[in-house]
Amino acid sequence: MLMHRIYRHRTISMTAAILFAATGLADARSDTRKMSCEELQQMIQSQHAVVLSTGPNTYDRYVRQFGNECDWPQMPMPAYVQTRDGRCPLYRCGVPVGRVP
Repeated sequence: MLMHRIYRHRTISMTAAILFAATGLADARSDTRKMSCEELQQMIQSQHAVVLSTGPNTYDRYVRQFGNECDWPQMPMPAYVQTRDGRCPLYRCGVPVGRVP
C-alpha cells in the first residue's frame, strides 16, 4: 500500500511539472505587438526561424527570406504582422499559388 502511494505521488508530481513547463514555454514566446519591426527582423535573421505570438491566442512560425527552414514544396512567402510601430513584412513557409506538389 505504501509503494502505491509513493508511485501515485510521483505520478502527480511529474504531471504537475510537465504542465508547469508547457505553460512556461507558451509564455516565453515573443509577442510581435510588443516589439519593433526591426527587432523582429533581426531576431529571425539570427535564429533563422522563430515562433511568434501575433495575438492573444494566435501564433505562427516565421523564417528568413533566403534559407532552408521550409520543407519542400514550401518556400518563404511574404506575410505581415502587427508590431508596436505598425505593420511589419516578414516571411513564413507556404506553398506558392499555382504550384501543385
